[in-house]
Amino acid sequence: MSEKIETGSILTGKVTGIQPYGAFVALGENTQGLVHISEITHGYVKDINDHLKVGDEVKVKVLSVDEEAGKIGLSIRATEEAPAQQAAKPVKKPRKRQAAAIVPDAEGMQGFNTLKDKLQEWIDQSQREEIKK
Repeated sequence: MSEKIETGSILTGKVTGIQPYGAFVALGENTQGLVHISEITHGYVKDINDHLKVGDEVKVKVLSVDEEAGKIGLSIRATEEAPAQQAAKPVKKPRKRQAAAIVPDAEGMQGFNTLKDKLQEWIDQSQREEIKK
């Protein structure tokens, strides 16, 4: 990297390549950085090609410079104003769940019974109701 690029500076570059994970931007003849997909724009980006194409001139902010590895992290979204919050979407309140009642059974025990334990009781109860009719 012949030119001195500092973290935080805002530069203009040209998109030289697009990959599924980000876009490469030339900042000079011998200097290139990467705009990660999460730094393309505010909001979710499914496909970078919907936002950029090779040859586009873009304004980028330098997020990081690793001179040893020769890598520069860039952001397009850091140069744009964040969109206003989406209005008119009401916040959903969590539903209140009614607790299950613990009813003592014939022996005075409390708690939950398994279906297997309750099955015979329900059969007997159903048969008693049929007899009453």
